[in-house]
Amino acid sequence: MDKLKVYYNSACPVCNAGIRGQKQRMDGCPADVQWIDIHSQPDALKEIGAQQEFVRERLHVVDEKGELRVGTEALRALWAHTPGQGALAWLTGLPLLDLLSKWVYNAFAALLYAWNRANHRW
Repeated sequence: MDKLKVYYNSACPVCNAGIRGQKQRMDGCPADVQWIDIHSQPDALKEIGAQQEFVRERLHVVDEKGELRVGTEALRALWAHTPGQGALAWLTGLPLLDLLSKWVYNAFAALLYAWNRANHRW
């Protein structure tokens, strides 16, 4: 059984909704997923040596090989284990789509982070 650790920020309503949806899609899949909310469990960040502000901005996943994945790579790690989303993981890993998905993800993450800061969510 594959073991994944997902580090996410529940203080962001958009992020929290995305994680809830991902949990539902992964319900019953063979992967063993540990969902770690860094808003309520900030000490868990010591496991990956990441700053809380960086994890507030970008999704972090420790994959089945124990490798830390961030941003689009983190999403791909989840999608690869999610029923019906394996093709999405593969497609976004193709060179041109990888570059495009990283650009879109990073731009959206920066805007979302700024929006959350402006709304005093942390």
